[in-house]
Amino acid sequence: QLQLVESGGGLVQPGGSLRLSCTASGFTLDYYAIGWFRQVSGKEREGISCISSGGDRTNYADAVKGRFTISRDYAKNTVYLQMNSLKPEDTAVYYCAGNDKWLDSCPTWPPREDDFWGQGTQVTVSS
Repeated sequence: QLQLVESGGGLVQPGGSLRLSCTASGFTLDYYAIGWFRQVSGKEREGISCISSGGDRTNYADAVKGRFTISRDYAKNTVYLQMNSLKPEDTAVYYCAGNDKWLDSCPTWPPREDDFWGQGTQVTVSS
């Protein structure tokens, strides 16, 4: 079963930055669209950004547009989420997921059987 690993979360002050990483062990991410999601306990998971397998298409949720940037490094087999101008409302567990099919609707990402996910990384924005 394909599995992703997120890292880079932590505690940051409002206005600060973090860069999250999404990597894969034992397989290449080259052929997969990757999405970033976040979830606050008791709330629905929210899709926030996605990138196509070729890196030529990216989408963002309105809540993060202009502050977050998704990118991928094929040599490092990693997809990044650069988060700037962080706000307390960005506090959540952040997850990445992959699928070999791009969705024009992403980051709205209806669950599909062949999705694969990571375990998440906590981001806390607080003074």
